[in-house]
Amino acid sequence: MSKIKREQASSRIIWILVFVTVSVFCIIFFAAQGRFVTPFVSQTVMTALAPFQRAASWAGDQVNGVMANVWDIMTVHQQNKQLRNEVEQLRVQNVKAAEYAAENIRLRELLGYKDQATWFDLVIARVIGREPATWTRMIVIDRGTQHGVQKNMAVVTSRGLVGVVHEAGPVSSKVRMILDPRASVGALVQRSRVTGIVEGSPENSNQPRLCNIPRNEDIAAGDILVTSGLGGIYPKGIMIGRVEKLRHDSTGLLHLADVETAVDFQRLEDVAVIVAAREAPPEPIKPPPQTPGTETDPAAAARAAAAAAQPATNPAPATAPSSPAPAANPQTPVPANGVQPPATGTQPPTAGPQTPVAPVAPAPATTTPAPAGQTAAPATGGRP
Repeated sequence: MSKIKREQASSRIIWILVFVTVSVFCIIFFAAQGRFVTPFVSQTVMTALAPFQRAASWAGDQVNGVMANVWDIMTVHQQNKQLRNEVEQLRVQNVKAAEYAAENIRLRELLGYKDQATWFDLVIARVIGREPATWTRMIVIDRGTQHGVQKNMAVVTSRGLVGVVHEAGPVSSKVRMILDPRASVGALVQRSRVTGIVEGSPENSNQPRLCNIPRNEDIAAGDILVTSGLGGIYPKGIMIGRVEKLRHDSTGLLHLADVETAVDFQRLEDVAVIVAAREAPPEPIKPPPQTPGTETDPAAAARAAAAAAQPATNPAPATAPSSPAPAANPQTPVPANGVQPPATGTQPPTAGPQTPVAPVAPAPATTTPAPAGQTAAPATGGRP
């Protein structure tokens, strides 16, 4: 029975669909031919076609909506891919810009130090490697003998001392840092002028130590350490670091000091090699601060200094010539025979007759008796 009912229902549905289809076809055909011109017929046709029009409009809207969604999805997918590519490019550019900015800051510091330390000839180098076995002790730079770098040249940054060139190749070199226990640097306490040696600590590979300091020397935590210039490798006056903590050695006779380095060796990227060094010029003398109320006038002091430095332009007036004084006749030595030698000069003429000068008679020679035990002095001629 169920099978027969199903067949009857299916045949009924088929006939209904056929009727609806034929009716719709006829209505559309006759409407197109203009045969339904009466208002009643037009209203009937519109009423009959309204459900089909609504269905067709809904179906069209659905199809249009689906197509629009598909198009939007495809467009959004393309835009998403483009935006992802742009984001990746911008991310790469941002990373490069950050690297360039950091490099610019480092190079500006090195160039500023190079312009300031005019007594050093510096070669800028970049750290290109570290030895795995000695990560905190040895670095590799991209400058060698072709750039003027030689063995035992000091390596610095704008902050302070790094180390010394251990091996120099044609285009690269190895630098031994002051953290290496095999390295030693002559140090000087800037405040008290106490000397010592900075060397790498076997106990702490990231912090050197200052040793060979007697217990009675003046040194304290916070003192600044600079190179002493002893040894001929490191020029004098390069910043090393600060004294962080003092302690005694195993004997108790010397001081040991943990040094906080001025250079951050974990962030070391650019360095400078000192290829030549000259004596640093002395620092300008700064006048001490004056007590309020006793300071001098700066303008007056400047004028006085300018007047003292200016050479005299008007010479002193010449004095009137005075009559020459008559030269005193020195006594002419008398020879032994008592006769005066003739005068070599001519005497000025005088008015009136000249009186003849009588010749001087020679004085008799006298002999003075000498006391006993002495030899008698020889007789001398001359006036008594």
